[in-house]
Amino acid sequence: MIVRTSFAQHRLPAGMVLALCLLISPAHATPGIKVMSEVANDGPIKYTVKMASKAWGNEQETRTIRSGQTDDFTWQSNPPGGAQNVPDACPDVGSIRNASGMTVRQVKIRFSAVIASNGDADVQLNFQGHTPRAATPVTVSGKKLQCPSDNSFSQMMHFTMPTGGAEKSVTLSDGTKLTVSASRK
Repeated sequence: MIVRTSFAQHRLPAGMVLALCLLISPAHATPGIKVMSEVANDGPIKYTVKMASKAWGNEQETRTIRSGQTDDFTWQSNPPGGAQNVPDACPDVGSIRNASGMTVRQVKIRFSAVIASNGDADVQLNFQGHTPRAATPVTVSGKKLQCPSDNSFSQMMHFTMPTGGAEKSVTLSDGTKLTVSASRK
């Protein structure tokens, strides 16, 4: 035996009918999400740092980062007067000695850029330079050694620059000139 009933034959409480009407009522859509993938602060930044300095030499580096990232790099060269061997027991020479035990002049750059909505870069650049001073007599554990000392310099710069490839020059307090350019890839 087959029992046939229709929807109209079932009686539902009034509250249940109201709940069903709300579930079936048309939905009100929110506005669509706008994709911002082509705004000025999206994508890689190719930047170049050039250094011209009596104390630290002349160097250039081109690197690529994204907005909001920080990039560290180091330049190493022979110090004025040439590289010299540094005894292992010399104190505080980690920044002026390479893996082979020879003196080295090095500059560490930390570059960070955040691209604003107008396309300009808000840049923070940290400069650290280390070079050996002439060796002086030092007594370590009763032994007399000739050890160089670390002649260091550090400065942080903060500036705004365009990202269309134009150069921005800044001069550090020791006279070192840094020229930075940035472009969107």
